[in-house]
Amino acid sequence: MTLADAVREATGREVRGLERVGGGDINDAYRVQFADESFGFVKTRADVAPGEYESEAAALRWLGEPGALRVPEVLGVGERVLVLDWVDEGARGEPAAFGAGLAEVHAAGAEDFGGKAALRLGRLEIANDAAPDWPTFYAERRLLPLLPHAGLTRFGNRAVESVCARMPELAGPPEPPARLHGDLWSGNVLWGRDGRAWLIDPAAYGGHREVDLAMLRLFGSPGRHFLTAYEERHPLAPGHEERVELYQLFPLLVHAALFGGGYPASAERVARKYA
Repeated sequence: MTLADAVREATGREVRGLERVGGGDINDAYRVQFADESFGFVKTRADVAPGEYESEAAALRWLGEPGALRVPEVLGVGERVLVLDWVDEGARGEPAAFGAGLAEVHAAGAEDFGGKAALRLGRLEIANDAAPDWPTFYAERRLLPLLPHAGLTRFGNRAVESVCARMPELAGPPEPPARLHGDLWSGNVLWGRDGRAWLIDPAAYGGHREVDLAMLRLFGSPGRHFLTAYEERHPLAPGHEERVELYQLFPLLVHAALFGGGYPASAERVARKYA
């Protein structure tokens, strides 16, 4: 089956043309033009895991339920394609509106610390089974499962294990599960032509909202106005600044497992800070 056939089967729309576009490090991406002159975004990959795109489609819908931030409409999903409505990009808009919207998404909450399907990040599959509390979930469902794949030294592995043992005292005051994007780095925030933010490429689950906020600061900063607007609607617990790197440890371990390079050393440095 050709890609055009797969898109047609998933959406029920006739395809006029497909054009390769940038789409990240893991998936191949295309801009599809349909026979009615509308456009869509197609994500595809030869080795996509069964159910992966269905889970992503469900995550987009879940994040869009509060109506606080926009997500692309799911036009169709199949075994090897995810087809979304096309979003025309513009200049980076107002960070305060993004901060306020993300606060509302987080506040919409989740049933548990966890999710209904395994978390898939590239070739990694991580269990999302619910845990009774956040420290247990972060230690046992996020950090420890990555150690066999992350390439840390034995001293780095011991440091992460020590952090996990101390998690009840490190993780901050108890909070109910937040509705997380789960992979919220700046590249997964798309700015539309009107300057408003869209959320894309989620790895959504119920977790601690400081995880999303820490991820946004890992490869840049959303800015002071973003955080001010966020806290006006959903104030953060005391000590959140001291926990930023603790919650960056998970994405650092993911990047260490997927890309190697300097990420294992960075993850080890952070783990030693909290061990």
